[in-house]
Amino acid sequence: MKQDNASPETALEGKTASEGKPAPQAKPAQVVWNDKGMVSHFANVVNIQSTKDQIDLLFGTNQTWNLSQENDVTIDLSSRIMLTPLVAKRLSQSLIKLLQEHEARHGALTE
Repeated sequence: MKQDNASPETALEGKTASEGKPAPQAKPAQVVWNDKGMVSHFANVVNIQSTKDQIDLLFGTNQTWNLSQENDVTIDLSSRIMLTPLVAKRLSQSLIKLLQEHEARHGALTE
């Protein structure tokens, strides 16, 4: 019986264990964005609230155009997005990067 000095990892590299034939190359997973059920909303107001396990983003529209005639400002809330803290952190990092790129192309944003 011939003895193989190759380690198990080297001996099976690129081969299936059962057949000893080259393993098919794994195709990288692709993200498919399905927007069939998506709805779009305009928001000019956002509020954020949180608990230990959840971050809520509340989006709405302020349609109070003449503050001198009205005492109250009414915000019509249209969407609430609930995120885990980890997803909220990733969103924050992505927004920071996107806004830096936007300002590099179009100039600084001011309030």
